[in-house]
Amino acid sequence: MKLDRIIAVRNHKTVYRDGDLCMKVFDATYSKADILNEALNQARVEETGLRIPKIREVTVIDGKWTIVTDYIQGKTLAQLMAENPEKKEEYLSFFVDLQIEVLSKTCPLLTKLRDKMKRKISETDFDATTRYDLHTRLDSMPRHAKLCHGDFNPSNIILTEDGTPYILDWSHATQGNASADAARTYLLFWLNGDIPGAERYLDLFCEKSGTEKQYVQKWMPIVAASQSVKGNEKEREFLHSWVDVVDYE
Repeated sequence: MKLDRIIAVRNHKTVYRDGDLCMKVFDATYSKADILNEALNQARVEETGLRIPKIREVTVIDGKWTIVTDYIQGKTLAQLMAENPEKKEEYLSFFVDLQIEVLSKTCPLLTKLRDKMKRKISETDFDATTRYDLHTRLDSMPRHAKLCHGDFNPSNIILTEDGTPYILDWSHATQGNASADAARTYLLFWLNGDIPGAERYLDLFCEKSGTEKQYVQKWMPIVAASQSVKGNEKEREFLHSWVDVVDYE
């Protein structure tokens, strides 16, 4: 395998292409358990029949843990939206249909979203009262077991030349409530500075899935709090503001 063509650089990992293969190489700061868990998540999601890059190998290259998958040739939905702004509505509608397809699947061996969020809320730097309020709100939410991507945004969708979509990056996949996944996507649009896109996305998601908007909005402080554990200072500040403005019921 040759690590000579970089196609993406992320926090603590670099993605390379070698022919028909894609190598995600993690640096030494990454937990081995997290890397193996990511590969296991992806292998489990493969079994649902969704179009995703297949895992080919988990190996060590030059002392660094590496996940090897199929390389998918194409453009991300984020690139297409930037290149064809006049088609954004069409792309958003397609994006929501794809998310609803993911949420229609079950993957019983994945971590439960509720357990992950409970753990994350406990790790936040909010005061004890706020953490208690967030835990209480989380406990009151309906329990579902739908496949949740956890980072569903247009840069994680690749369209091949013939328009076939593939969904990337299953490191955050869990099983849980669809509206929590939608709340996460909404906040990702905000974090990316696309507020009109966030609002239109939420309208389309609620309309197509038959979900009340208030129900997704109820998840937002929980999702924002659990997400605030990582990320840069600016992101944490923004996510904190989503938790701080909420009137708890």
